[in-house]
Amino acid sequence: MDTELLRTFVTVAETRSVTRAGDVLHCSQPAVSRRLAQLEAAVGAQLFERVPTGMTLSAAGGRLLPYAQTALAALGDGLESVRSLRDGVSGPLTVAIVGTLASTSLTETLRALAARHPALDLRLRTSTSIEAIDLVRRGEATFGISYLFADGPALTSEVVFEEKLAVICAPDHPRANTTVRSLSQLRGERWLAFPVRERQPETSARHVHGILAAAGVGADAILIIDSLTAQKRLVEAGFGIALMQESGVTEELAAGTLQTIGLRAKAPRMAVTVTRRTRGYLSHAAQTLLDELRGADPRAIVRPRTDDALAIADPG
Repeated sequence: MDTELLRTFVTVAETRSVTRAGDVLHCSQPAVSRRLAQLEAAVGAQLFERVPTGMTLSAAGGRLLPYAQTALAALGDGLESVRSLRDGVSGPLTVAIVGTLASTSLTETLRALAARHPALDLRLRTSTSIEAIDLVRRGEATFGISYLFADGPALTSEVVFEEKLAVICAPDHPRANTTVRSLSQLRGERWLAFPVRERQPETSARHVHGILAAAGVGADAILIIDSLTAQKRLVEAGFGIALMQESGVTEELAAGTLQTIGLRAKAPRMAVTVTRRTRGYLSHAAQTLLDELRGADPRAIVRPRTDDALAIADPG
């Protein structure tokens, strides 16, 4: 099957518009429509329905989409494998990373890799965990670094390290630099946390809300703040406390603008995973980065999905 037909189909599905798809593909609207008609004739089914808001996938189109994305990603992997024979640790390498991880020690690993290999064009895209995995599935990113496992034969996820979560407070908070038995002793505090959205949810936010709920913290005691920087500044100002990745507040703790409340119980942790296409080609640059990530923390482990891990279904 002509890959241009599949590329056109995927682009229309993503843009929900024949006109916008033409702009992305640099071809005319009639050309896009002809390609869709050719593909529909080849598969023997209508792939789209026209609705007031644009083009929406039919049942057949919804079934075809993940396979079309996988086929295009596989083609991209094949071309990359040929290029890497001569390029070594060089060329573009796209990594989708959850926004909150961009402020942790993980960025130092990425920075050091780029410094050692100046010919490497490391491209980072921030996203939610679900979006990161979807970018990998579509072939728009080689790796997705997130808090989520992807199930299914087309994608492989592994844990590369675990992030320790710490209770963060203002320096003048009564419990600053003290220790409590467990989080339940702090259920009367005002907490700051990310929102848990139904659309495009972030796994780390859901995990934090689950930990707080288990400690007896009610939803009415949580102030929703949709920005990590804003959360830190508000905690500094005494508007509440928060459960955050410890490595994400290293600078503030060193400067003394934030303090921690210790826990006698085992500190909660959050697994950080790397997702890639199972049969996708890993260039020398990609394999080098994966090895770096696996060695980023002395507690790093590689394991398949476990029962207590968060997971999403992979249609591939």
